[in-house]
Amino acid sequence: MKDRDTQVKVKICGMTNLKDVKVAVDGGVDAVGFIFYKKSPRSVTMQAVREIVLELPPFVDSVGVFVNETAEQINKIADHCKLDRVQLHGDESPAFCKKIRRRVIKAIRVKDIQSLKKLSDYPVSSFLLDTFSEDQYGGTGKVFDWNLAYPAKKYGPIILAGGLTPINVHQAIQRIQPYGVDVCSGVESQPGIKDHKKMKAFLKNVKAERKI
Repeated sequence: MKDRDTQVKVKICGMTNLKDVKVAVDGGVDAVGFIFYKKSPRSVTMQAVREIVLELPPFVDSVGVFVNETAEQINKIADHCKLDRVQLHGDESPAFCKKIRRRVIKAIRVKDIQSLKKLSDYPVSSFLLDTFSEDQYGGTGKVFDWNLAYPAKKYGPIILAGGLTPINVHQAIQRIQPYGVDVCSGVESQPGIKDHKKMKAFLKNVKAERKI
């Protein structure tokens, strides 16, 4: 069995309501993500997230997801909602990341090997690798070339995202051995509303992988 500290972590993103969050928590999720990007169909309000976060048990992290927002607004929202971490999913610079008063996860939209060349410049706690899209900052439901995740691992802990589902997450963990996996659209019945059966299956499949 793997050492507890090396077990793959699970974040379910795009949460919009307490009912979905509770199902994820009961299934053993490590972190839940809330999207503060008004153009997203999964966008949430500060008040709604604050109320949900207050219901979270210990050791389940709350993550705020932002896209090209001001540092002042991000810090304000993080403080109000009592977020544990901030995920930057836009075009934020390394200097910008230093202005955030939370541990930062920097999302990288992976198109090719060139997408990874600036990772060494970022002073962040981890990187989330998502699928590149010309017109979306995330939630594409599409898988990128997982081979590109290998060179990224030398820059820090890697969270694998982009098109993960209950069906392919086992293969993803087997191949990449990431620090964590992140799922959003792959466990939804519609944008912002989770399919509880899919969430439970996703979490169950990751747990099964942990026991190998």
